[in-house]
Amino acid sequence: MNAWEIILGILILIVSIIVIGVVLLQQGHRSGVNGAISGAADTFLSKTKARTVDAKLARYTKYIALAFFVLILLANVFAAI
Repeated sequence: MNAWEIILGILILIVSIIVIGVVLLQQGHRSGVNGAISGAADTFLSKTKARTVDAKLARYTKYIALAFFVLILLANVFAAI
């Protein structure tokens, strides 16, 4: 193992912990099912969802998951060399 593989392994570990933390901070989507059945899902607050903390966490999850995917691909490339 060379230094790049060790650094990449540490980065993968850090990013995976961050992904787990961001996913756990998001609200569950099961609560929206009951509101959709009763008609309460179409409120003013749901129209501003793009600016809520949950929407920001969902966007961060996408970016962090993409970074995780790229790090895993790089680790496989370095392992093949």
